[in-house]
Amino acid sequence: NSKAWQDVVRNLINSFRANVVCIQETKMPEISVQTVLSSLGSNFVHRLVLPSVGSSGGILVAWTNEIGPASSSRVDLHSVSMQFSPRDQQPWWLTCVYGPQGDSNKHQFMQELRGLSSVCLGPWIIMGDFNLIYRDEDKSTGNFNRQLMHSFRRLINDLGIKELALHGRKFTWSNRQDAPTLVKLDRMFCSPGWEQLFPNCLLQSASTDGSDHCPLLLGLHDLK
Repeated sequence: NSKAWQDVVRNLINSFRANVVCIQETKMPEISVQTVLSSLGSNFVHRLVLPSVGSSGGILVAWTNEIGPASSSRVDLHSVSMQFSPRDQQPWWLTCVYGPQGDSNKHQFMQELRGLSSVCLGPWIIMGDFNLIYRDEDKSTGNFNRQLMHSFRRLINDLGIKELALHGRKFTWSNRQDAPTLVKLDRMFCSPGWEQLFPNCLLQSASTDGSDHCPLLLGLHDLK
């Protein structure tokens, strides 16, 4: 509910003329229409919300009329999913996730994604803060949970999804200490059908003052 933060988010969205915005860790049990409009802009007339539990977690996905209303949607424990059906184009699914921070809930989160694979049929993109890594190079320090890394890597293989390459940045999160730990927590994965639908997509990062995560910017029709 910080007006200053709402201004930061809105200015970032305006600068890139975004049509879909996915925000994780809203820390808001309720998000009003007025909050969405003031934080994102008056064009964002559609939204799907996973409320936070107290001040923990929470997801907001909002989009403009250019995308159109979602033909189907669902809210789960750690994710929200919606199917877009643009004119003259095959429908496709978007899932936005906020993975749990505690290790004890991470397997439940991965099981949720397994279940979604039987619902989000056709082209599918999964994005957000997974709070998981699956490669040594995704973390700047040598403190790894090998069991969770293996489970995440197996999930990716079982779902048949591919990570979109992030251009211009290796890590997406910092603990902002003098000798920082850097981790790639924020990612986007897609199914083969989604990649065929958007073969010229381009994933880049931006910077914003005050946040320990960097925003990810996905252009669907950019040229590499």
